[in-house]
Amino acid sequence: MSNALHIGRRDFIVGGAALGGGFSLGVGLPATAEAAAEPEINAWIVVRPDETIVIRVVRAEMGQGTLTGLAQLVAEELDCDWSRVTTESPTPGESAARGRVWGDFLTGGSMGVRKSQDYMRKGGAIARAMLIQAAANEWKVPASECTVDKGIIAHAASGRTLSYGRVSGAAAKLTPPADAPLKDPRDWKIAGKAMKRLDTLDKVTGKTVYGIDVTLPGMLNAAIRDCPVFGGKLASYDESKIAGFKGVKKVVRVGETAVAVVADTWWRAKSALDALPIVWDEGPNARMSSAGTAKWLAEGLDESQSAVAGHRKGDVRAAIASAAKKVEAVYGYPHQNHAQMEPLNATVLYTPEKCEIWTGTQSAEVTRQAVAEAAGLPLEKCDVHGVMLGGGFGRRLFNDNVRQAVLIAKQMPGTPVKLLWSREEDMTHGAYHPVTQCRLVGAFDADNRLTGFHMRISGQSISASVMPEWVKDGLDPAVFQGLSGNGEAQLGYDFPNLLIEHSMRNPAVPPGWWRGVNVNQNAIYLECFMDELAQAAGEDPLAFRRKLMSKQPKQLAVLEAVAARAGWGKPAPEGVSRGLASFMAFGSYVAAVAEISVASGNRVKIHRIVAATDPGHVVNPAQVERQIAGSFVYGLSALFHGGVTIKDGRVEQQNFDSYDSMRLKDMPKVECILAPSGGFWGGVGEPTICVAAPAVLNAYFAATGKRIRNAPLRDANITFV
Repeated sequence: MSNALHIGRRDFIVGGAALGGGFSLGVGLPATAEAAAEPEINAWIVVRPDETIVIRVVRAEMGQGTLTGLAQLVAEELDCDWSRVTTESPTPGESAARGRVWGDFLTGGSMGVRKSQDYMRKGGAIARAMLIQAAANEWKVPASECTVDKGIIAHAASGRTLSYGRVSGAAAKLTPPADAPLKDPRDWKIAGKAMKRLDTLDKVTGKTVYGIDVTLPGMLNAAIRDCPVFGGKLASYDESKIAGFKGVKKVVRVGETAVAVVADTWWRAKSALDALPIVWDEGPNARMSSAGTAKWLAEGLDESQSAVAGHRKGDVRAAIASAAKKVEAVYGYPHQNHAQMEPLNATVLYTPEKCEIWTGTQSAEVTRQAVAEAAGLPLEKCDVHGVMLGGGFGRRLFNDNVRQAVLIAKQMPGTPVKLLWSREEDMTHGAYHPVTQCRLVGAFDADNRLTGFHMRISGQSISASVMPEWVKDGLDPAVFQGLSGNGEAQLGYDFPNLLIEHSMRNPAVPPGWWRGVNVNQNAIYLECFMDELAQAAGEDPLAFRRKLMSKQPKQLAVLEAVAARAGWGKPAPEGVSRGLASFMAFGSYVAAVAEISVASGNRVKIHRIVAATDPGHVVNPAQVERQIAGSFVYGLSALFHGGVTIKDGRVEQQNFDSYDSMRLKDMPKVECILAPSGGFWGGVGEPTICVAAPAVLNAYFAATGKRIRNAPLRDANITFV
């Protein structure tokens, strides 16, 4: 998730040059026969004779706008005609054949733009220089005398012009220049503007192909059922009971835990599967429950239990011991489901010589590795064809469905098979947001000055389950997102004495990266408790925060921005209450003010959201605003309706009837303040989600005087109106 490509100029120019950490990335001459007919200027850019520009993007598009944003940056450096830009996505197999020229194909952690913008912009700048040089060679003039605008190269002294398409063939044969400086963002003409998305027309006209739409000649369809209890296995099934079912081709065991039915249509496969008698070996977790997990996590909050420190300053225990006044609270945050609209699916064509897969994935290279392992074939004989994602939010970083699809197809060599999970299968076999609890203590002296802050988190570590090599001496840095002392997820406050620690407790429910990851609960814990501390100090929540943010001017700036826009300190409309929250996540500074009213103590209406972000640079303001608004849809859906519960070792929420989301009528307009201060590249897709819940919870307290410390709010019978 945190892999960053640091690419030197030579590495960039010389295709296939090895880089640290096993990465290689380069921009070389055309490597394929097709390139001669369709001039490839470098790995990122093809300029066709008809003047259309193809920009290659390998980051997955799942509605967040990465496809358009990265294309804007390349087009900006290329100085081409934006109306002629299209995009395409190479496969990881093609990339491997060219020395991993397109990097790691990973889309997560809000890194799509910020971690690839530099080398993709260089791709555009180098291509621009080569196209100009090709025109200058034809005219026999210095390239420095040529200019370009919207793909038309001009030589002012002679009045001659040439188009990119006209010189692209000659440009593709040139040696890339040693120096192609990037534009100053202040000079951007295409980037930094609210350009229309490149994928909208195909989506609204039904042309876009999602994984669920993939159809291959002779394809069969598979429905699957995995053991409903985490850690359980498949004991047996009675295939004879569905022998006469129409369209059924085969019943197959899938690994140790699942069984699938393959039929000519998915509905027939699913109908037969529903009728198939299955016996499960439910294993050691058959009695696991949310109540039991909550009790276990609560024990981890006790000082007698072991914990590791993630952020420490001074002696917080001494500060608390000598405090004139203490404030203490315990918060909790449940498992959450990604609940993406398109259920997981994958279409596989396996033969003993080759295995190909068509699926929507956030990690195409890792998916290719999973395909090879499941197929039992060398990596070079496997490839992944990425298609549009019908929602990802982190779920499609995992490949459990891919492995299943390959194992099924492997039992039917030469026949393409599409595995489609039912909604129930998708909801009950997720990679769930980790469950945690948190005890917070604030210490004040006799003058009501905060002298100590202690935060102890008890609960699940995603890294321990998914990337155990990230955990060193029991410390998982990802647990402390937004609470760290440095880096791209820093704590925004300077406390005199501080201790933030984690008591790791991992229930058998598989955790995963869920949009926003650990900033979701950490922001609730911190920002709601800051309001509690402000109340104890007898101060306004904004004024209390200001005093502790003096060393984080960018954090303070976004907080001040939302407060000013919302009219903080001035009377709210009658019956309306305000709450605020601020955080740093994924390299960006975010803040929000929520205005709500509450009827009958439990019926919440959200009137207004004001949200600010400083991500350093904004590539497409319209897309950033939509990402921020979407963050509130997702974050508030989780706050009010989300929450996965476990009973008898299995997930209770089977479908959207028990795992709901916000409706259009519930959603207010989100007023966005974009405040890019330059000099860094922060994320956009995930940061703002973390301030959605605490801003509303703080407003709820302001309205009712009642502090809610656990999500979802449906458990407290609190609903939207």
